[in-house]
Amino acid sequence: MGNGLGVIFDVDGVLVDSYRPHMESWQQAARDRGLVMTDQDFAQTFGRTSREIVAQLWPGQMDEATALTFAAEKEADYRVILQKKFPEMEGASDLIAALHHAGFVMAIGSSGPRENVELVRQTIRHGDWIAAAVNGTDVKHGKPDPEVFLLAAHKLGLEPKKCAVVEDAPVGLQAARRAGMAAIGLTGTAAREVLTAHAHLVVESLRQLTPASIAELIAQH
Repeated sequence: MGNGLGVIFDVDGVLVDSYRPHMESWQQAARDRGLVMTDQDFAQTFGRTSREIVAQLWPGQMDEATALTFAAEKEADYRVILQKKFPEMEGASDLIAALHHAGFVMAIGSSGPRENVELVRQTIRHGDWIAAAVNGTDVKHGKPDPEVFLLAAHKLGLEPKKCAVVEDAPVGLQAARRAGMAAIGLTGTAAREVLTAHAHLVVESLRQLTPASIAELIAQH
């Protein structure tokens, strides 16, 4: 069924239920520097790059080098939390297995750091069936630019029109459509009505997706 077809997964909010680990790691890194990040602060900045978050919450308090060190410490804290108890999104590894057995090839297309992406690939059940990965350091332009997904398709050896993307964020869905791929929105980070504007299909859970439904969506789009 899936021979010659591919699925590209975003990581945060798609393969990993990462909202709380990201918040806890930001709060830990901030505490280590005598700073405070509230739950509300985090909610307002979730989904932005580390550099943007530092600039927004602590404007003018750090030079570029300090901000980069701060962000690196935060990401290290995040990986420690993930390794202690990996927060897999409901149904993620089962979907990976089903796609693999149906003949699909899979990749990760994430804006996150290389170390985070590789940790997820190594930790999630059946992660060794994810054949390729693209992270934020591999591309010049972040989402909604399609570069991350076009590179992932290239690594899989597939034409973009033979791929579907699973994303939780509007910018990711925009990137998928600009790449000429079938765009599947997963609710959680954003509401259904927000995703519907950009997705070809919106689901509440990865368990609603099957190899057959994804193959049909790729054929339609």
